[in-house]
Amino acid sequence: MTGRTPFSELRARMSPASQARATAKSGLLEQEMALAELRRAMKLSQEEIAAALNINQASVARMEKRTDMYIGTLRRFVQAMGGELDIIARFPDRQIRIDQFRDLAAPEG
Repeated sequence: MTGRTPFSELRARMSPASQARATAKSGLLEQEMALAELRRAMKLSQEEIAAALNINQASVARMEKRTDMYIGTLRRFVQAMGGELDIIARFPDRQIRIDQFRDLAAPEG
C-alpha cells in the first residue's frame, strides 16, 4: 500500500457542511489569483505571453511581480491570455462597471 488516499475518497468522508465550506472556499480561490497564478491556470508560459505582447520573457516576469501597473498594461496582459478586463466598483448595495477605460482596448491606428 502506498499510504495515499484518493481525494474523491477523502471528500466522500467529509460531512455535507464541510463539503459545502470546501466548495465555497474553492470558488473564492478561483476568483482571486495573481497574474502569474492566472497565467499558469491558463496553461500559458511567460514566453507565450511575451510573444503575444512583443516583449521579452524577463519583462513578463517583472510584470507578474508588480503590485501597481497601468490599467492599459494589465488589460493587454489579460488580452494576451485570451481574456477581457472589466473594472468593477463594488458598493454595499450595487456594483458599477467603470467604462471610462474602454477606449484603452481599441486598437491604435
